[in-house]
Amino acid sequence: MRKSFLATALLLAAPACFGAAGRLEIYFIDVEGGQATLIVTPAGQSLLVDAGWPGYNGRDAGRIAETAKRAGLRQIDYLLMTHYHLDHVGGIPPLVERIAVGTFVDHGPNTETSKSAEALSAAYAKVVEKGKHLVVKPGDKIPLKGLEAVVITARGEKIAAALKRAGAANPHCEGVPAKAEDPTENGRSVGFLLTYGKFRFLDLADLTWNKELALMCPSNPIGTVDAYLVNHHGMNISNAPPLVYGVAPRVAILPNGAKKGGAQDAIEWIRKSPGLEDLWQLHYSLPGKDANVREQFIANPEERCQGHAIKLVASPDGSFTVTNERNSFTKQYRARR
Repeated sequence: MRKSFLATALLLAAPACFGAAGRLEIYFIDVEGGQATLIVTPAGQSLLVDAGWPGYNGRDAGRIAETAKRAGLRQIDYLLMTHYHLDHVGGIPPLVERIAVGTFVDHGPNTETSKSAEALSAAYAKVVEKGKHLVVKPGDKIPLKGLEAVVITARGEKIAAALKRAGAANPHCEGVPAKAEDPTENGRSVGFLLTYGKFRFLDLADLTWNKELALMCPSNPIGTVDAYLVNHHGMNISNAPPLVYGVAPRVAILPNGAKKGGAQDAIEWIRKSPGLEDLWQLHYSLPGKDANVREQFIANPEERCQGHAIKLVASPDGSFTVTNERNSFTKQYRARR
């Protein structure tokens, strides 16, 4: 009787354990208009995309380290530094004082040459010496177990061929003009597509308008996605309609600050994207005050805030949930048929 009871208990417990282990977690950490996206795979590996700003008494590094602790992490396995701008790379030196990093991933040397750029490069290079270093180019994969993270853009280049089941003509390209060329590191951002079963998440960091057009026109090499991290904090020198409408996300996450990003026209473009169910914002946008979403979808409604995060949890069938950690508001998104 005891053996039968134990076997039954183990059988009943198994699905619950498998379900907990079979989830992908993505934390969109508030770093006040920079980027810090923490990805925890079902295998327990971690990928942190950028680390926000330096200074502010270690504010951003502290928020990231605390999020990693809540996620049960003892170290960051991979830290992807998308490009050499202060709101993305600046927080890395103070972060490594709080939590270990296994491998640093980037596109290679800084393409900017000003004194401030050289200082950023030197500070980052000093940190990279403490771990392993992986330089990526479009088409490469970040070696995570149980899912695929393929590099879409890096150092101003893009993938040479369309991904599987992508490559159709993009009808949203017609009539969209180019803008002034962007010579900065923004256009050199490392962007990637994360695929877990049927779930797809796109993060192109601060890629700018002309690079978006070059990527998405005349054909769409990515296909559609479930979740999209809004490019460049929601600035209107990024988020060209051929990109936003072409990838047609079900959910978009806006990593803006109260006064940075969140441009009204950019928010309106995103909200008009075909098939978009919801836009979630890390901050209420003062520049885009007439386009903000409902308060329950905004993690930080006040300018001076506590730095609440947004959390996404995905299953391999393509279903996922998004939670506003300020008010615990959660919405479920069913798998696409």
